[in-house]
Amino acid sequence: MAWLLVIVAGILETGFAVCLKLSHGFTRLWPTFAFATFALGSFGLLTLSLKKLDVGPAYAVWTGIGAAGTAIYGMVFLGDLVSTLKIVSISLVIVGVIGLQLSGSTH
Repeated sequence: MAWLLVIVAGILETGFAVCLKLSHGFTRLWPTFAFATFALGSFGLLTLSLKKLDVGPAYAVWTGIGAAGTAIYGMVFLGDLVSTLKIVSISLVIVGVIGLQLSGSTH
């Protein structure tokens, strides 16, 4: 259950990163509101998961999901540059996240 919280928190991290861009420096109301909502949800779920998980693997999985998700979202929906190196790098992050999730211990 704790790993599920980290995964959802990582997805919410993608949401807050994208909304941060869309807020244009917190000058647009709804993206700014969405950013705050996603950020609070993400940090809240990560906090709950850390009651059961080691901080290192949990944090790495959280940031890895957020980084990969944000990069993919940017390429698919925001017109970010797509390159072979970027796709390979994102794939390596995902493989690393899976490895860390599988190696994570619980208390």
